[in-house]
Amino acid sequence: MTTRVITSDYDFDMLGKFLFGMKKPFTVRISKGKPRSWKQNRLNRLWMQEIAAQMVERGDPEWTEERARAFCKLHMGVPLLRAEDETYRDKYDRIIKPHSYEEKLEMMMEPFDFPVTRLMSTEQEKRYLDEVQRYFSQRGMILTDPDARGREAAE
Repeated sequence: MTTRVITSDYDFDMLGKFLFGMKKPFTVRISKGKPRSWKQNRLNRLWMQEIAAQMVERGDPEWTEERARAFCKLHMGVPLLRAEDETYRDKYDRIIKPHSYEEKLEMMMEPFDFPVTRLMSTEQEKRYLDEVQRYFSQRGMILTDPDARGREAAE
């Protein structure tokens, strides 16, 4: 599957040429925004490490970086995507929703790794990260503050 981020007239023209050369039939899916940035991805991974470490300090050794990632995907990412993407909502509801909570968490982790944040645009990822920060700061956790450089710069 080919993904193109269109940010200029040149990109748009090249997409047209690419589509013109495609063998038919084919399906095109267009979404608004651009994929999350590597800076957002790096911040997300850092926060998952910090969350896991602080949960272990609180006496919960079950919290690994991967469990923190699964928890955040399930509690913050899935609701965001379900609200904004009908195709995603239908797929999640059909495949994941019927399972128990523990099974859902497991499906968010490797090796299953049901897609959540990797499908997000930069704006969706910003809202996701804001929600992660809000949720855990309300529980007394300290996460690295990206505002020194500006979270918007991470887009």
